[in-house]
Amino acid sequence: MKLTLIAAMDQQGLIGKDNQLPWHISADLQFFKQQTIGKPIVMGRKTCESLPFPLPGRRNLVLTRNKAFKAEGFECIEQLSDIDEQSVMVIGGSSIYRWLLPRGDHLILTRIKHTFTGDTYFPEVNWNQWHLTRKTTVPINDNNPDYELSFEFYDRVS
Repeated sequence: MKLTLIAAMDQQGLIGKDNQLPWHISADLQFFKQQTIGKPIVMGRKTCESLPFPLPGRRNLVLTRNKAFKAEGFECIEQLSDIDEQSVMVIGGSSIYRWLLPRGDHLILTRIKHTFTGDTYFPEVNWNQWHLTRKTTVPINDNNPDYELSFEFYDRVS
């Protein structure tokens, strides 16, 4: 199974605050939807609990050791081998990223040109293991009024 980890982070690698995103950036949310729509997404329990509902147009899979955990519209799994898909998008949180980063095939990162405050960070990445294949910079403009962003695509080096 191919694993693609997708995340948005600030300049310090921050990805969360109090189990939420520390920002609301429409351009990033649209990008996330574009990249994940129609694909199975894997998340941890805390990420599932932070969502108001299952993300539409995607198979919502929650990777958790808590056998009692249930959430309407989400499928709970205990291990990746429970997934019968060719590829999945990993959407967080930090412990799921940390666990799956060594097994990941692709990274898709939104880099926000700003520093926020929060409590949750993307794990340390050994950049020697990754090759940047594409980068798109989104300047501050009418469609993106708050922060400059870049969308970066990486493949694992063979």
